[in-house]
Amino acid sequence: MAEELIELDDELENGEGSEELYERVNIIADKGQEPLRVDKFLMNRVEGATRNKIQQACDNGMVIVNDKPVKSNYKVKAHDRIVVFSNKNPENTEVLPEEMPLDIVYEDEDLMIINKLPGMVVHPGCGNYTGTLVNGLAWYLGDRSTTPVPEPAIPRFGLVHRIDKNTSGLLVIAKSDKAMNDLAKQFFDHTVQRRYLALVWGDFEEDEGTIEAHVGRHQRFRKIMDAYPDGEYGKEAITHYKVLERFNYVTLVECRLETGRTHQIRVHMQHIGHSLFNDDTYGGNRILKGTVFAKYKQFVENCFEIMPRHALHAQTLGFIHPRTRKPIHFESPLPEDFKSVLEKWKRYVSARPLEE
Repeated sequence: MAEELIELDDELENGEGSEELYERVNIIADKGQEPLRVDKFLMNRVEGATRNKIQQACDNGMVIVNDKPVKSNYKVKAHDRIVVFSNKNPENTEVLPEEMPLDIVYEDEDLMIINKLPGMVVHPGCGNYTGTLVNGLAWYLGDRSTTPVPEPAIPRFGLVHRIDKNTSGLLVIAKSDKAMNDLAKQFFDHTVQRRYLALVWGDFEEDEGTIEAHVGRHQRFRKIMDAYPDGEYGKEAITHYKVLERFNYVTLVECRLETGRTHQIRVHMQHIGHSLFNDDTYGGNRILKGTVFAKYKQFVENCFEIMPRHALHAQTLGFIHPRTRKPIHFESPLPEDFKSVLEKWKRYVSARPLEE
């Protein structure tokens, strides 16, 4: 149980993850409590907890004292209320293997490359216990039984990184512990090549640039992330972007991740005033640039209907193969909804001059 309490958010280090949070520890300090660092305090109170895990939880904004996230050096005082959160659902202890179509781009004895469709959740969580990629992998890589099995008994299928439910594109799945460890280190060392295509609101003055702002839990709305340019909260996050095509009111950009924080591209683009097109979490699901004319409003709403999700696609993935030690590279074409919206914008801007 202690491992579950403090085993927090691997996806915060390696990619985009669950938005659900679950309260795991809730402690009120005694009235005689002497000032003590919160990491040491929790080590003494939670059996099996390590200082490193507690510090990671603090870095990820998962340790809250008196309703505010704290650093690991915060001094706990008498009557403080300490809460530790996790993304891992304590009720989700079984995975139901499910037969489902998987778009397998590549597979060998060590790993798989999956092209994930938009709308598919990667891992079971609150409200999504079935129909996830992990349910499909449990069937494909398991004994193809429909009997639920305890999650610890199932290999984690090397979920080294994740992408959001409504993000499409490439994921690597490790099929052995050795491959898992090797790939995890490559992600940790930021040597994995990942490029995303994003349609964002607004135009850019420059053709390319770099966004550097820490990413961490929003300090008020705990289920979303926020950017912290001063670097005193959250984790270091670096996104390089390059303009590919301009459509006056929206722009197609390529984003290269140097780090892989939860919602990194979505948060960084909102931070610089270019929310992803139709991103309902970070403000892109309304008209942010353009005219007030009814025809334009109807055009944008039609685009939203064609692509009822944020416009983000994990297009390329490259890394060193854990067994052969040779570089391998994969690319995924844009899904139909993304292509259709791009075509609509091309036709729209070619048919009329820029309207101020």
